[in-house]
Amino acid sequence: MRQLAEHKKAVETWRGLEKKVADITETLPLAEDEASFQAEIRTEIENSTSRLDEVELELAFSSEYDARNAILTIHAGAGGTESQDWAQMLLRMYLRLAERRSYKVEILDTSPGEEAGIKSATIGVSGAYACGYLKSEHGVHRLVRLSPFDADHARHTSFALVEVMPEAETDVDIKIEPGDLKVDVFRSSGAGGQNVQKTSTAVRLTHLPTGLVVTCQTERSQLQNRQIALKILQSRLLKLELAKRAEERAKLKGKRISAGWGNQIRSYVLHPYKMVKDHRTDYQTSDTEAVLDGELDGFITAYLRSLVGQEE
Repeated sequence: MRQLAEHKKAVETWRGLEKKVADITETLPLAEDEASFQAEIRTEIENSTSRLDEVELELAFSSEYDARNAILTIHAGAGGTESQDWAQMLLRMYLRLAERRSYKVEILDTSPGEEAGIKSATIGVSGAYACGYLKSEHGVHRLVRLSPFDADHARHTSFALVEVMPEAETDVDIKIEPGDLKVDVFRSSGAGGQNVQKTSTAVRLTHLPTGLVVTCQTERSQLQNRQIALKILQSRLLKLELAKRAEERAKLKGKRISAGWGNQIRSYVLHPYKMVKDHRTDYQTSDTEAVLDGELDGFITAYLRSLVGQEE
């Protein structure tokens, strides 16, 4: 039913644009006040062109999972407090991005750093084509800045890994056998009230066949934390399965897949100059404050257009 609604919406959009063009064409010979008519037509064409650009971007959503909700995870890289602070900056950036796009966000799990920032965070993002839009963010993000944690204010380079996974549908995409799970419970750390501190509400799930480990301690109930952890684990397993399929296709094409921390997709330079550059599309901007405040539309659009160009 969800897929049917998506297809209907796509058909209605294209037929609406087609009707708009037909209406403009029919009214051309009927114009009496040419100047005002030209202004009106120009406005209609600009609006239709803008909408057409948005619809053409959806051609990049070729995966069957692009229309789904997304689970986004941020991992601080090597570098201690510096990278953990950078991970928290990225978390704020994606929360603001979701707010700008009217996406619904749920913080599923966070692991705070020792001094500042976060070691990792997992959020659920719900909205139209959430996974399709956010897939441009999957990869290593590099930050260059004067360290606020260094007494000498030296320049530091920090890394953080961002993972974007489609939200798995329970028992449809991935089925997990009870015997494949190891469940550990422990007391949550950090704030949360007396109930959280005195009882073992946090949950750690280990998928024995793959070795994947997921923890959740954000909720006050052990049952709720287990459900969230299972949801994240299913998405991780789905992402793993998709990666295997992509690797098999790449082998058939004679290409090698290179994945690792050295493959940064985007650099954020705050010193000695200000510049954010995407190394896949060469799209860049000097407005670093706006980018860190969630204005990523330029980067996302450039990436999606590059995907359409590759398919063509």
